[in-house]
Amino acid sequence: MKRALVLVAVLLGGCSVFRSPMEPAVAPAVQPSPDVAAIQRVPFRVGTSSTTVEKLAREQACTSAQGAGLMTEPGPVEVYRVRCDNGKVFTARCELRQCRSM
Repeated sequence: MKRALVLVAVLLGGCSVFRSPMEPAVAPAVQPSPDVAAIQRVPFRVGTSSTTVEKLAREQACTSAQGAGLMTEPGPVEVYRVRCDNGKVFTARCELRQCRSM
């Protein structure tokens, strides 16, 4: 009798193998909170002081294949950014074409 109960339990347990596969659980979409600011991507633009900023970046051991990009609107005061090959970011502020690292 005991052997028959074990056999029935094994057979019933094995039946679950032949069922259709369960649907995978889908994580709910996370809604950003209103306190978090979205990342703004700025397109790469060359400015009047890009070459000067690239020289400053090289002095700080920052080399880049892309070069110095203008982050602000062209004018008397401009901010440039260089993405270094080592992963760091070099920024400089130029006022009337006089540039200094930030």
